[in-house]
Amino acid sequence: MSSSTPKSPSNTILTFVCRELDLEQGLLLISGPEFDFDNFSEVAAQLLQQIDASVIERELNADLHVWLIDFEGCRLMLKGEHYAGALWLEWLSPDDRETLQFVASLLGYRQS
Repeated sequence: MSSSTPKSPSNTILTFVCRELDLEQGLLLISGPEFDFDNFSEVAAQLLQQIDASVIERELNADLHVWLIDFEGCRLMLKGEHYAGALWLEWLSPDDRETLQFVASLLGYRQS
């Protein structure tokens, strides 16, 4: 195991990691396993399990998966675009800034 492998605070290897946190735009870009149209639900479920969140609602728009999720009472949008292999979380309100920052920390984000 490489010392550069991202780890959670409990020192376990992460499947998903924070690639970028943009608190001005309310976006948390996530790196994780590759996914396609057919297996997005499986990959997204793994992410939700890693951060201990649950699905409230699912929507599919052409090539964009949009899930409304609950994380400790806070609602966030989980989005996945399979052609670009992009996976990200968005806040619904700037009031969710600290929650998004906390989720980023669960995914190995460290402020510099």
